[in-house]
Amino acid sequence: MHTFLARFVGGPLDGRWQTFTSASPAALATVTHVHLHQGPKIVHHYDLRHSEEHGWEYHLRQESETEDC
Repeated sequence: MHTFLARFVGGPLDGRWQTFTSASPAALATVTHVHLHQGPKIVHHYDLRHSEEHGWEYHLRQESETEDC
């Protein structure tokens, strides 16, 4: 079984890692993180990207990109 890692870049999940194995479903192209607290609900979207330098990363989607979805 192979293990794949994707690092989160930006936002509240910055620096965290997501682990995927060859036995698990494929990585999601977009991850939605919902932060619930005393105030309003805060939603962040992360999009999966791959680069030769850093490998798999989930990058925080900018607000202007979120409005288009």
